[in-house]
Amino acid sequence: MFKAGEWKDYEVIDASDGEKLERWGEYLLVRPDPQVIWTKHDFLRGVTPHARYIRSPHGGGEWEYIKKLPESWQITYKDLTFKVRPTGFKHTGLFPEQAANWDWLAEKIKKAGRQVNVLNLFAYTGGATLACANAGATVCHVDAARGMVAQARENAQLSGLEKAPTRYIVDDCSAFVSREIRRNRRYDAVIMDPPSYGRGPKGEVWKLEDELFSLVELCCDVLSDNPLLFLINSYTTGLQPAVLNNILQFTLAKKFGGNVKADELVLPIRSGGVLPCGASGRWSSDI
Repeated sequence: MFKAGEWKDYEVIDASDGEKLERWGEYLLVRPDPQVIWTKHDFLRGVTPHARYIRSPHGGGEWEYIKKLPESWQITYKDLTFKVRPTGFKHTGLFPEQAANWDWLAEKIKKAGRQVNVLNLFAYTGGATLACANAGATVCHVDAARGMVAQARENAQLSGLEKAPTRYIVDDCSAFVSREIRRNRRYDAVIMDPPSYGRGPKGEVWKLEDELFSLVELCCDVLSDNPLLFLINSYTTGLQPAVLNNILQFTLAKKFGGNVKADELVLPIRSGGVLPCGASGRWSSDI
């Protein structure tokens, strides 16, 4: 398992019956989680969270605010600082389990002994971007959502990385990669965290299981002759780590050799056990 176990400003305190109790800095939130199919009868006993996300039977949901909660606040992971705010889609602008990948990326970049040029696709609010930049890499951050790119810039400023050599691009990721290939721009590392489902600007339907393999194949052509790493992250239910392992074996490892490892991403639960949070596949040039 890839476990994000070094947080100080965040933790999963407990989980039961489709919900998890989390501490984000000094604030407690309860959010739904479909992986939590077990029951703990003492869940939330003696605890009053600041807010709880209540799902609607008609889809979506809303936050129930129980105690005073600011519109946004900051939490820190090692040298990185992030803005956190509850959104209408239950998210907070940060996926803490990704810290396991941030640490892996930073370690690989620091040990590379050369300048590393990173392409971060579907880059969201910039956790991986900041981890790579803080480790000394040059980064191209790409996401189709303008608001997410703006928050990534804000997180960079909060982390003291506003002057790091990072390009922030609002664009369709596949289209951007195709243009970079035509422009003969190459990267030593590619990171991607594609959505399970989405629609493009012209109504194009994106389904991860239909598009992922061809996207990874495309990204092989934007890599340099001596690539360092490739990371795929997936939150799609049912997409097992073995699928990511096979995709990387049949593309990256076939073309460049190297090493592949895929596993579940998990967060430790203070009351015991771990919370599954998707899967990641990692390729690296070292064997």
